[in-house]
Amino acid sequence: MSKKIRTEAVEHLFEAVLCLQNSEECYSFFEDICTVNELLSLSQRYEVARMLRNHNTYLEIAEKTGASTATISRVNRSLNYGSDGYDMVFNRIEEKGKK
Repeated sequence: MSKKIRTEAVEHLFEAVLCLQNSEECYSFFEDICTVNELLSLSQRYEVARMLRNHNTYLEIAEKTGASTATISRVNRSLNYGSDGYDMVFNRIEEKGKK
């Protein structure tokens, strides 16, 4: 992880997120902490990553999500050369679905 984001404030934010217990709590917290556009941007990137992982084309992803090709490329770069955060989450979700 980049040292630039390893701050005390970010650590406090992550602790707050980790204490959320369900989707309703997430909705409440994120509605308070994010603007609608910020939350939609985050969810769009996550959806782009999910679709890339499922081998959808850039065109399919752009049409379904409204993401620009620049955003799709940025997410693809994170999937291929990032900190493996997306893969960690996707793998955990897959494992949870198998139980």
